[in-house]
Parts: sequence; C-alpha cells; structure tokens
Amino acid sequence: MKHFEFTRKTKKLEDGIVLHQIRATKDLPMHNVERGDVGGWIEKKENLSENAWVSGDAIVSGNAQVSDNAWVSGKAWVSGNAIVSGKAWIYGNAKITGKAQVYGNTIVSGNAWVSGNAIISGNARVSGYAQVSGDAQVSGKAEVFGYARVSGKAQVYGNAWVYGNAWLYGNIKISGNVIISAGEYK
Repeated sequence: MKHFEFTRKTKKLEDGIVLHQIRATKDLPMHNVERGDVGGWIEKKENLSENAWVSGDAIVSGNAQVSDNAWVSGKAWVSGNAIVSGKAWIYGNAKITGKAQVYGNTIVSGNAWVSGNAIISGNARVSGYAQVSGDAQVSGKAEVFGYARVSGKAQVYGNAWVYGNAWLYGNIKISGNVIISAGEYK
C-alpha cells in the first residue's frame, strides 16, 4: 500500500503536464508528517515510493523518482529521469533534472541546479545559485555554493569547498580541505 494518495486537486503546467496533489495515508515521522497531511505535487504515482515525501509547492514530474526517506519541499522541482533517494533533502527553489542522481545524506537547496548525469552523494551540500552538471560528481562532505559551477567530469569530494564564482570543469579532481572561491579550473 502506498503511503500517499491523490487529493482531488490538480494543476496544469504550461507544457500541459498535469500534476496531482498528494495526501499522506500513514504517519511519516522522519518528515514530521501525520496521516491526512496534504503534501506537494507529483505527475504520477511512480514518482514517489517507500517513505519519500513531497511537501509545500514542490513538484516531481516526468520519470523522476523520489524514494527511500528522501524529501522534496518548498518550491523545489525534480524532473526528467532524475533520482533522489536515501535521506536526501531538496528544498527552496532547487532543481534536479536530466539523469542526475542525488542520494545519501545530501542537501540541495536555495536556487541550486543539478542536471545532466551529475551525482551528488554522501553528505555533500549544493546551495545558493550553484550549478552541478554534465558528469560531475560532488561527494563526501564537499560543499558547492554561491554562484559556483562544477561541470564536465569534475569531481569535488572530501571536505572541499567550491564557492563564489569558481568554475570547475574538465577532468579536475578537488579533494581534502581545499577551498576554491574564484577562477576557472580544469
């Protein structure tokens, strides 16, 4: 039995996609949700599984999947073939698109955008107006924030911080206790 059902409320996006508001059919204490609480918006039942939850004005559409104990809230949007799982939390105006994967204890927030085949895992954080795209990976306790961009096959892991207007691309690997705040690196 699913842990949610559709309410009778729907809304249509500009591109014609119809979204359905959800309601909890059981308590989800990990998300502070009680049976009967109204949640966010999904396109189809396959978008949400296990104990995952969507709240506020957040949207999950396309073939995107939110599973395990993941939570999408605020005005965040998960679309395309993106996967959000584990205890990942997507909130604010964050967008997860394409075939991006966000899992573990990660947080993607603010106006951050994770797209392409990017992977965010471990305890990583992506926030502000940061963008992670292509085949880039952010993992461990790494943080990408501000207006930073990580793209191509770049990897940021360990305790590394990438922020400000920094742009990492190509095959660069940043790890350890490195802090990068400006410039282009490949």
